[in-house]
Amino acid sequence: MSEPRLVIFDVDGTLVDSQEMIVAAFSYAYNGLDLPVPPRGQLLSYVGRSLELIFPELSPELDSTTHLTLTQAYRDAYVHLRQERGSNATSPMFDGARAALDVLKAQDWTVLAVATGKSKRGLDKLIEGYGLEGYFMSQQVADFHPSKPHPSMVQACLAETGVDAARTVMIGDTTFDIDMGRAAGVKTIGVSWGYHPVETLQADTIIHNFDALMGAIDDLIGPHE
Repeated sequence: MSEPRLVIFDVDGTLVDSQEMIVAAFSYAYNGLDLPVPPRGQLLSYVGRSLELIFPELSPELDSTTHLTLTQAYRDAYVHLRQERGSNATSPMFDGARAALDVLKAQDWTVLAVATGKSKRGLDKLIEGYGLEGYFMSQQVADFHPSKPHPSMVQACLAETGVDAARTVMIGDTTFDIDMGRAAGVKTIGVSWGYHPVETLQADTIIHNFDALMGAIDDLIGPHE
């Protein structure tokens, strides 16, 4: 019997399309202080980073107190939008994502995990909204780790599940995800439908739809034997 394998997913831009909600929350935060909202593309380029680091990088001309105010306003807006509209409306799953998770969960030789820039509260609400309780053996969030691309989240997944790095793959849509996986010594799969241009992803392989995911995982970390 082969060793178990670990499949780690990023969330925003990989499993769910939350860009409208993210941009809306950014807009709410900046508008609340009568500040100009940065361009949409610039906002989305930061998806995956820890929120505390985003505003100082987006608006370095502002002071630290204003950065903290923007951070809290973003969080408040995100929570309000999710409560008002629900996960299916604010963070719809990409085509094929749920089916892929179901297939992988049914494999007793595959362990699932997530490594996300979301807060624990945000991830918990998303899992509840989609009925994904019990899918992910390890759930690593921004509250307890340095921001991506630091390898801490992936390292925690490895430690928590006991799966070897050689049998692990990180799946994400941003350079932060891919660099994090590489820094932790695991294989990486980049997805082309997310928030960073696909040509910037230096992943071991790139997929363009979820139909290609199973073959990519098998190729990189081995199938069940």
